[in-house]
Amino acid sequence: MKRSITILGATGSIGLNTLDVVRRHPQRFSVHALTASTSVESLAELCREFLPRFAVMSNPDSAKALSLALSDCPHIKVLSGKEGLCDVAGDPESDTVMAAIVGAAGLPPTLSAVRAGKRVLLANKEALVMSGRLFMDAVAESGAELLPIDSEHNAIFQCMPADKIRDTRGAGITRILLTASGGPFRTFSAESLRSVLPEQACSHPNWSMGQKISVDSATLMNKGLELIEACWLFNTTPDFVEVHVHPESIIHSMVEYADGSVLAQLGSPDMRTPIANGLAWPERIDAGVAPLDLFQIGKFHFERPDTERFPCLRLAAEAYQQGGTAPAVLNAANEEAVAAFLDGKLCFADIAVIIERTLEQVEVVPAESFDVIFSKDAEARIIAREQIALLSAIQD
Repeated sequence: MKRSITILGATGSIGLNTLDVVRRHPQRFSVHALTASTSVESLAELCREFLPRFAVMSNPDSAKALSLALSDCPHIKVLSGKEGLCDVAGDPESDTVMAAIVGAAGLPPTLSAVRAGKRVLLANKEALVMSGRLFMDAVAESGAELLPIDSEHNAIFQCMPADKIRDTRGAGITRILLTASGGPFRTFSAESLRSVLPEQACSHPNWSMGQKISVDSATLMNKGLELIEACWLFNTTPDFVEVHVHPESIIHSMVEYADGSVLAQLGSPDMRTPIANGLAWPERIDAGVAPLDLFQIGKFHFERPDTERFPCLRLAAEAYQQGGTAPAVLNAANEEAVAAFLDGKLCFADIAVIIERTLEQVEVVPAESFDVIFSKDAEARIIAREQIALLSAIQD
């Protein structure tokens, strides 16, 4: 059966890689809707190639510009804003949604797709980090098929029995070994981290990613968010998940079993592999990825993460253990701090400082509803911005 796909965040790295896989298999996949934030020209070009029924710009002004750009394509309906994103995500005419909008903005449309009972390919880790239990309850209630697309979680998924994803201990699993590249500053001293520039942080040694996730990789917050995501996806706790820094980024994660076996998923650092796995699961299809040459790689290296130089990983684990709205506060503070760093308003090493101060000042309450989560997200952003301004004034 041909799958009809909606891509949330079509002009980003994950979205473009998804479309590359789709392009290779026109007999298996069609595109129902494409969305973006402000990249009008890029989305218009993709719409002309893939001819979706809907195109959505989260920015209303950009939606007007897209309507003009596609005036000769009357079959493509242009929508805008959060409402438009949620509408196409939940549209019953599409059976598969790639959730690739970066950050907290991705939660509402991803949740709409989940509530509609679709196959949801989760590349937006922040949605699950923020809402954890509520998100997984929505998956269970709707019967949605949630497949992880982050390379690490997809690797774990591939190394587990398909019917034991939510019962790791019942499957005889003793540890999840979550790998991390270590980012571009793995060997930097604490002092030298204070002088790194945004363009350095956005230049990942192995992966081609967007700015925000590249900075998260450099601070190890990306691994912290993935630690929280792994706990919810695989129904476990941080003490069951061990982070291994693996600079080659070839082993994407591992699963250890009670009999001493360790199963690993290996591959080139190319997101088309986990994307193709999610799109075609349980089948395997060509993703356009070059074969792995182990002779050329030669050796694998592993290190323990240094949470003194990179405290974001520790802060994420602590936020998960604290529970309630703490992970949502952590995520909001991180998004604000990373944005300030990219704008030249904050030192790289102070990203963790802003997150820790925000966690200390925002009261954590039970995450009883999505309204509570969004409220704490908003409160945390206000506090984080205040702390950024304060720190900037002191340093000036």
